[in-house]
Amino acid sequence: MVLNGARRLNWGCGAVTPRGWINSDRKPGPGVDLPCDIRDGLPLRAEALDYVVSIHALQDLPHRDVLPALRELRRVLRPGGVLRLGLPDLERAIRAYQAGDRGYFLVPDDEVRSLGGKLAVQMLWYGALRSMYTAEFVEELCARAGFVAAVRSGYGQTASPYPEIVQLDNREGESLFVEARA
Repeated sequence: MVLNGARRLNWGCGAVTPRGWINSDRKPGPGVDLPCDIRDGLPLRAEALDYVVSIHALQDLPHRDVLPALRELRRVLRPGGVLRLGLPDLERAIRAYQAGDRGYFLVPDDEVRSLGGKLAVQMLWYGALRSMYTAEFVEELCARAGFVAAVRSGYGQTASPYPEIVQLDNREGESLFVEARA
């Protein structure tokens, strides 16, 4: 999809399929334009996109598949294009644990009572998530995937030339955001 001249991809979209985006997810569904597994490659030509946003999807991949997935996202970005990642923030969760902040955790007491249990269950989301991230780790992975710069950014904030790149941001309280330039 092209919006204001920019081609943009919402990778790992799940049920969030806004108009004006190329929405891609492993599972087909309403509004999913590209139902495919990134590990098999995206059916897009190299350097086809200005920016890619992925909100809470990368952590669903096993660690060994993360770097190839980031390389594939790099492949479809034009030089200077931007990747914006939103991921569960391991450092924030650890700080909440260390501070004894039970309110941070989304795991109900009837499910898990102990603070350490809440930390573990939330960071792996009942066993559904396969990878955990800190900003430093995401920046390292992006560099290894061929991005020339990766920096932490804030919820709803961007240093990119695309102010609308933050349109998909959600889960502010538990997320870290990193932008990487191709």
